[in-house]
Amino acid sequence: MISEVFIKRPVTAIVISLLIMIVGGISIVSLPISQYPSVAPPTVSVTANYTGADAQTVEQTVTTPIESQINGTPGMLYMSSNSTSNGQ
Repeated sequence: MISEVFIKRPVTAIVISLLIMIVGGISIVSLPISQYPSVAPPTVSVTANYTGADAQTVEQTVTTPIESQINGTPGMLYMSSNSTSNGQ
């Protein structure tokens, strides 16, 4: 019964299908994305102690070699380092 209406009036079928596509497109844009959790990137922390060394010595002998080995890890977004005056 419904198929006869759409066969006899193809313009009506085209208009209804276009309306369904437009409503679907608007719905996709306006739906909230609450099912996706907020994901924090994984974090790696490296701590090294060089007892009795100042910050410059720790940077030259410990921090720089560790940074050069860690740099270029796949998926790494950022890297930071901190050399302190108490040898850490």
